[in-house]
Amino acid sequence: MTDDRLPLAELMAKSGDTDFLRVVAESVLQLIMEADVDGVIGAGRFERSTDRQTWRNGYRDRTLETRLGPLNLKIPKLRTGSYFPGFLEPRKTVEKALVSVIQEAWIAGVSTRRVDELVQAMGMSGISKSSVSKLCKDIDERVNAFLRRPLDGEWPYLWLDATYLKVREGGRIVSVAAIIAVAVTTEGKREIVGLHIGPSEAEPFWTTFLRDLVKRGLRGVKLVISDAHEGLKAAITRVMSATWQRCRVHFMRNALAYVPKAQTTVVAAAIRQVFLQPDHAQAVQSWRHVADQLRARWPKLGACMDGAETDVLAYMAFPSQHRTKLHSTNPLERLNKEVKRRADVVGIFPNEDSIVRLIGAVLLEQNDEWQLQHRYMQAEGMAELATPRLEELTTPLPTPHAA
Repeated sequence: MTDDRLPLAELMAKSGDTDFLRVVAESVLQLIMEADVDGVIGAGRFERSTDRQTWRNGYRDRTLETRLGPLNLKIPKLRTGSYFPGFLEPRKTVEKALVSVIQEAWIAGVSTRRVDELVQAMGMSGISKSSVSKLCKDIDERVNAFLRRPLDGEWPYLWLDATYLKVREGGRIVSVAAIIAVAVTTEGKREIVGLHIGPSEAEPFWTTFLRDLVKRGLRGVKLVISDAHEGLKAAITRVMSATWQRCRVHFMRNALAYVPKAQTTVVAAAIRQVFLQPDHAQAVQSWRHVADQLRARWPKLGACMDGAETDVLAYMAFPSQHRTKLHSTNPLERLNKEVKRRADVVGIFPNEDSIVRLIGAVLLEQNDEWQLQHRYMQAEGMAELATPRLEELTTPLPTPHAA
């Protein structure tokens, strides 16, 4: 079997005091890999054994960045099968993306002290442009393939939400919107279907994004759930002819702004009674009754409720099994938190491509996890979507008048 003795005197003679720990670490890890491979093969180097499964087939180089400096390792290759040491577990795509963005900022000379500290914390004393370019290319290919994939079948429900990130542009730091789109298939499975980066949320921005989704195959959308963006409402009508559901959570925040803080609990409880109604017709009746009661003390709140009635109660016309997930953008909340957590590590992105790389990698891995989970929505409720009753209750948004 492989000789596992570590010739310390020989290592010291080769390296000198300053590199001694790095060389020792390098040798220890090499010995661990050699012993590992002996176990996989079932025999040591040049050893004859009836337990042998395969043979060695040279090495491939791999550099491991550590606080001691770069360790130059040689990973043993096998004629059949493969071997990869556990301590060199391949990074997930999202982790590679995070590293690449930090490295890219560092190389571009726009890094802050925080980015410099992150580079050092990763054990890197220097970064080559070629290695960053190679890493970015690998990630970009996977992320772009995911974000541009064809969308097959019908997608009755679509959620849209925006996260705001900072990016350097022409020597300035600007805020851009990262729009994430999640949809559910007629089988009840949810998927992340799109990501779009832009400087604003005006109607052309939303129209471009939605048209791109349609071009990739998104069809059969009956309800779009989002916050109240005027540009988005017009784009939904123009591109999809779908019903719009205003996020109930965001509406409540806006509505309670018209009420003194001491009264918010009581008013919120009154409005929530509407959402307990069993169907759309009773919900509308209850909404108007509550609005009239509140109007006497808070006229602006009453007017707010009058204007929001159709949009906030749109989800009540859909199958009851689905309503708990249709009334707000909350289904995207955990996803957005993960996006922000990763983005906060970078702080300020060097360019928009780096945003797509990192956020796209987060979305790719989350989507893979979702595909291993149970249905997000009951498939039985999907059958109700085609009934005449639903068509009567859901009214598309009016076409915006030309200015």
